[in-house]
Amino acid sequence: MIKVRSPLTSHLVRVGVMGHVGRFVAVDALTYPRGARVVCRTCRGLEIGAVLGQLLRPADDVGSDGTVLRSVNDQDELLVQRLDRFRHEAFESCVIELEKRGLAATLVEVEHLFDGESLYFYFLGDVPHEVEGITNQLADAYDAQAQFRQFTDAVTKGCGPGCGTDEGPGCNSACDLCAAAGACRE
Repeated sequence: MIKVRSPLTSHLVRVGVMGHVGRFVAVDALTYPRGARVVCRTCRGLEIGAVLGQLLRPADDVGSDGTVLRSVNDQDELLVQRLDRFRHEAFESCVIELEKRGLAATLVEVEHLFDGESLYFYFLGDVPHEVEGITNQLADAYDAQAQFRQFTDAVTKGCGPGCGTDEGPGCNSACDLCAAAGACRE
């Protein structure tokens, strides 16, 4: 992997299981090649990302969604494997709990962030209120903070009027991870 130092290196990086693409500044001022797996700091915490390319203009000029801290190393890969195992176990456990309680909620994906502190549950459509108790219980079991997203609404409607524009309510923030905003930007 060829890394080149430059004063302020910005990259487009894809993070999260829903594939949010954002502008990230490399704290080590290195240029990472397309496809490089990197550790990123986002507003959600530490995440693994995939570099899609370098930005021609520094992210400071247009806003940053986070920072690239470094390349993923062998120890990181071992941690990712363990987190993936926990993620799959949390998915299965959640499906079982939903069935036990007769709740009509469709779990689509579970995401365990690289820092191990946040566990996100992604559901399709309307989610009954009781689901929050299940996800909190599972998060405690996996020692993480539960978060769940109703991403269907975000995909179809975005986060509100003006989604994907500078005038939109929060669309320019990686914290929202709004799928529609990512699609309607540029």
